Amino acid sequence: MDFSVFVQTSDKQYIGALVAEYALKRNSRHADKFDVCIINDKDYPFFAAREGQLYLRQGSKRKWLNNDLQSFTLTRFLPPELMAYRGRAVVIDPDVFAVGDIWELLSRDMGGHALLCRTRSGSKGAQGCHATSVMLLDCAQLTHWKCEQQFNAMFEFRLDYHDWICLNLEPPGSVGEFESCWNDFDHLDAKTKLLHNTKRQTQPWKTGLPIDFRPREKLRLFPPKGWIKRARRALFGEYAMLGNYQPHPDPAQEQLFFGLLRECMDKGIISEQLLREEMGRNHVRHDAFEVLERTRPLPAA
Repeated sequence: MDFSVFVQTSDKQYIGALVAEYALKRNSRHADKFDVCIINDKDYPFFAAREGQLYLRQGSKRKWLNNDLQSFTLTRFLPPELMAYRGRAVVIDPDVFAVGDIWELLSRDMGGHALLCRTRSGSKGAQGCHATSVMLLDCAQLTHWKCEQQFNAMFEFRLDYHDWICLNLEPPGSVGEFESCWNDFDHLDAKTKLLHNTKRQTQPWKTGLPIDFRPREKLRLFPPKGWIKRARRALFGEYAMLGNYQPHPDPAQEQLFFGLLRECMDKGIISEQLLREEMGRNHVRHDAFEVLERTRPLPAA
């Protein structure tokens, strides 16, 4: 059986993806048993072809922007096709970092389910929305995943992004759950296996940069937050008046990321030139080298 881990990304999150790729191998005692591949949305022209077009999201029509921080999200449905619908795959966001052994997830008993993940937190989780930012996939059971076809269906208003990303349309009984430690939302302790810096405002490598993602919008009469956000966007642009990324409240999570980044640079995975280029593009915080200087080495794997 083939085993692969896919890290999805856009150019804006490329440094995070490289660090995530490194952490997966670093912290596994079985690194020779699986491949790690980065999926960059720019390598799939059907995303770029829809630039500026309207698609369906939670019943509303939104404009597709390939330059958004999270334009990569739908690449998470590509791995079964990339695996020729064989074997197993784990797919993760570029802000997910292994602190445990990913082989434990890849090789676990799936109980006959086509995929395993966890539910989202907050109101969306209460409504049954799954957190597809980390998924374990039995690719042979996911032959109905046709990413390009389903992506185009959103622009024909036949498929809603929310239903797709939350797995609301999957066959009954096909989705199982794994423990929250395999997608630990901004929480790091001794039980964490995969740390997910999911709160975009506090991603440790972006502190101080201008916010470059579109806030979630909900169409409600009261409180009228959705209406206010739509008015801001219409009058001033997608990212105007959104402020800046804030420091992560947990110093240990900043320490983990920059400890991994430091090792990536020591091993030549990320060059000083690349990091400076990404800083110049506002993809990485401008004081990254100062943070690296004060970051303690991580314990050996």
